[in-house]
Amino acid sequence: MTQPPDRVLEPSPVPSGARPGQRIVPLFLLLGLGHLALVWRLGAWTPASEATRAAALLTFGAALALGSLGLSRGYPHDRLGACNAVTQLRAALACCLVLPILDPGLMAALRLDWAVVALALLTLALDGLDGWLARRSGLASSFGARFDMEVDAVFALLLALLVLRLDKAGPWVLLLGLARYGFVLAQAALPWLRGPLPERLSRKAVCVLQIAVLILLLAPPVAPPLSTLLAAVATLALIWSFARDIRWLAARR
Repeated sequence: MTQPPDRVLEPSPVPSGARPGQRIVPLFLLLGLGHLALVWRLGAWTPASEATRAAALLTFGAALALGSLGLSRGYPHDRLGACNAVTQLRAALACCLVLPILDPGLMAALRLDWAVVALALLTLALDGLDGWLARRSGLASSFGARFDMEVDAVFALLLALLVLRLDKAGPWVLLLGLARYGFVLAQAALPWLRGPLPERLSRKAVCVLQIAVLILLLAPPVAPPLSTLLAAVATLALIWSFARDIRWLAARR
């Protein structure tokens, strides 16, 4: 769901010339190479095929390229900061989910089912750390908020795809991963949907519920009909959250 950043600061004073973000892109990419190696190493630890590992690497590479573009265009500070490094790490960990999505048999091999759950939980746990680090270091920015939001969206989509591949719920569970992208497409047709939204704790709670339920569905003991019921509850909560924001924007167009 589109969420306003916690706090957007004014750009830090920097020398004239290239934008601050443009000068930080090489560091961002260098850090990305380290995370790329992490994705490859985690893939090599499993019996996944080279093609499957390459797909995970390409997914993270695409995220890295888009992140670099956003960084060069709109990052106002002269330091990358640990906050953006953590967000990039979250993107790398999320992209590792491509491995079991393309080869669900990995979940049963070497008891990787619980390892995938642990990986997803770690990715979720890091979600609040990057924002806290940004505020603490004075590096909060609209880029950081957008980067964090897009990583959340990709993470939710990959989780939903994996839940579907494991037959924990029907195809409708993809709504939990595609809602954000559907909202973006709707904004292209209805510009008034691009309006700023007020801060709402309920929206953040639904986002956490969305990810938490998807992770819970990956646990081996959670199977239909329980998994179907949990997915339905999370989907209804997400639909309610989007509908509430859409109605708020419609009243002010």
